[in-house]
Amino acid sequence: MNLRHSGRCTIARLLALGCVAALIAGCGDKPAGGPPGMPAGGMPPAQVSVISVEPRDVPVRYEYVAQTTGYREVEVRARVTGILQKRNFREGAAVRRGQPLFVIDPAPFEVALAKAQADLDAVQARLAQAQREVARLTPVLEAKAISQKELDDSASAEQVARADVKSALARVSEARLNLSYTQVESPITGITSRAVVSEGALVSGPNVLLTTVTQTDPMYVIFGVPDREFLALRRDADLGRLKLPADRQFQARIRLSDGTLYDGIGAVNFSDVRVNTQTGTSESRAEFSNKANLLRAGEFVRVLLEGAVRPNAIVVPQRAVLEIPKGKFVYVVNAQSRAEARPVEVGEWANEGWVINDGLKPGERVIVDGVMKIGPGAAVQVAAADGAPAKPTEKGEGKIVAPADKK
Repeated sequence: MNLRHSGRCTIARLLALGCVAALIAGCGDKPAGGPPGMPAGGMPPAQVSVISVEPRDVPVRYEYVAQTTGYREVEVRARVTGILQKRNFREGAAVRRGQPLFVIDPAPFEVALAKAQADLDAVQARLAQAQREVARLTPVLEAKAISQKELDDSASAEQVARADVKSALARVSEARLNLSYTQVESPITGITSRAVVSEGALVSGPNVLLTTVTQTDPMYVIFGVPDREFLALRRDADLGRLKLPADRQFQARIRLSDGTLYDGIGAVNFSDVRVNTQTGTSESRAEFSNKANLLRAGEFVRVLLEGAVRPNAIVVPQRAVLEIPKGKFVYVVNAQSRAEARPVEVGEWANEGWVINDGLKPGERVIVDGVMKIGPGAAVQVAAADGAPAKPTEKGEGKIVAPADKK
């Protein structure tokens, strides 16, 4: 019984294997491919979205780290030595030009002025005596009652007395000036800092800093332009790929530390020809109105330079540009509706995309969405083509920023 049962199982297995082989052979006789219109392998073309690139003028925006500084920052120092007697201002408050800020004990200088005045009175009396002596001896000489030498000595004494009067007048002016210096006045209109020296301290003349006064309207913004970017800007301008503003007067805006834009618009009024050997940048300066005192000296901000334009530039969305070790490329849809990998040379980074310096021609269709589903030579089906670059999503986009600020 066991042998019979084993024989039946073996026959059943052979029949099952024969059926499977027949099915495989039957499948191999069918033609390859899927439904009509579907490529070999049964996969449909990848659905992609494209844009048609067209040259257009693109505003250029350069952005740099900057720091605010006062239009004028003046150190307030005493001009005479003495005891600081009084402070006449509130620290951090606005002061006017000529307003007394500190008082140095004037008593020693009042005494010095009185002494200089007394010395002046004495030499003036001697001058008057010498003048009377000359007037008395002149007619006597005509009468041959005295010698010429006596009259000459009197005239010389008068000249010496006159010189002594001038010297005494100078000492009086000096003493009066030193007395006026006991009132330490603000040299400019601005905002004071804290007082460095308190009342009762000995102030040893100009060697001691009392406080500083900063003029905050207008306000300066200092920033550095990397030498590499300056050379690229000049090269692009020479090649006609960049149109600079008239007289190279860039308009400037400020982005504050919280990301908001300052309302005022400034202008670049200085660019240094020297390059800092430590930072590799050249210093530039922009000037802004600050009537409301919203800007404070010493703030770290970002300055945005506007006014330059890239004429006939091609811009593609950021997501369309891919990168490999050899460089960047995009996928374009060729005449056979297949994806073609196109190496491109990119320029500045724009909020809405890359500026393409080389590699694309006007009218070519660049794949924007669906690039992860395709490869070089893959069949594609365009799902949407608006024929225009991606629409900016927030105010201020569409401006090119400096390469140093690429994120």
